[in-house]
Amino acid sequence: MKTQTFSYTAGAWSVAPDGALDSDRTLVVLFGASGLIDHPAPLERVMDAYPRSTIVGCSSSGEIHGTRIYDDSLAVAVAKFERTTLRLATAQIGGTGDSFAAGETLSRQLNAADLRAVLILSDGLQVNGSELVRGFNAVLPPPVTVTGGLAGDGDRFARTWVIADRRPAPGHVSAVGLYGDAVRVGHGSKGGWDVFGVERLVTRSCGNVLYELDGKPALQLYKDYLGERASGLPAAGLLFPLTLRKGRDDEKRLVRTILAVDEAAQSMTFAGDIPEGDYAQLMCANFDRLIQGAGEAAVSARGGAAAGSEPLAIAISCIGRRLVLGERTEEETEASLEVLPPGTRQIGFYSYGEISPYASGHCDLHNQTMTLTTIAEAQA
Repeated sequence: MKTQTFSYTAGAWSVAPDGALDSDRTLVVLFGASGLIDHPAPLERVMDAYPRSTIVGCSSSGEIHGTRIYDDSLAVAVAKFERTTLRLATAQIGGTGDSFAAGETLSRQLNAADLRAVLILSDGLQVNGSELVRGFNAVLPPPVTVTGGLAGDGDRFARTWVIADRRPAPGHVSAVGLYGDAVRVGHGSKGGWDVFGVERLVTRSCGNVLYELDGKPALQLYKDYLGERASGLPAAGLLFPLTLRKGRDDEKRLVRTILAVDEAAQSMTFAGDIPEGDYAQLMCANFDRLIQGAGEAAVSARGGAAAGSEPLAIAISCIGRRLVLGERTEEETEASLEVLPPGTRQIGFYSYGEISPYASGHCDLHNQTMTLTTIAEAQA
């Protein structure tokens, strides 16, 4: 396996796309600014350079190249495999109600006896991420590693895009399958947030819309905690996500981030489901623990990168982490790359949701985590 990463920043390429690694066994992964849907020339340059390759990508709330983070740029990774085959599937979604069907349809198109891993990139606003991963889990067996993320648009929450038919388009989900015994894929997903306040019972919700906690309007309770910051919703909610667990003794916690608020209904819409009967609690940032979490994610994921030469790491971190960490954000991309084997090439993006197994088995939707996927080929 041979890999290359490069970026397009401030009108210039760090390395010009030359297509030297273009082949039927080449995977091109790219992440870029949401505005590239209006000005796609850099994307088209990549498409032209890699006509035979499988290309996936999405819009971002910040692009990661190595340990650096950029805005209004394009980060690109090219991986040419020797013995791994690729298959691409894309589905259009008209709204959150299509999410499960999209996941189920894509996974059926990709499923095969030699399928080892799937990388998913989805529209970040028109999808219910929990239902999307549930659709994949309904078809794919747990040994298949499923990771990915939801496209971003900074803190604007206005529009996102995914590469579909080699063009940036809203309202799509794209998934690429990796096949064969040679490919090695590692994964890790960690947070680092601290819980605070009262743990409350979700008493009324519908899918990813939360109406009541402990029988009281959820939005008002949330505003009471946020105080003056409440005027900045929904973006302010990125700084104070919710954590969910099935029971008070359950160690598995999933994190959810606000996408929208409805003043009339006193409800909040999240990136993933908020099931009735779950227990919810607010979270706040601990800077050192967030950075530590990125390193812990890399520890979990590095097994895939250790398999062969020139491994690729795809880092998908939540926009909320970037807003909290501010000038310290690059410390988490440094922490992840420090743990991975020497020679690992890293790109990634800041997202509206991360997809990865919690520890092993089927995948979950996460928010406010650093999720790492490592890809390599075993030596022949």
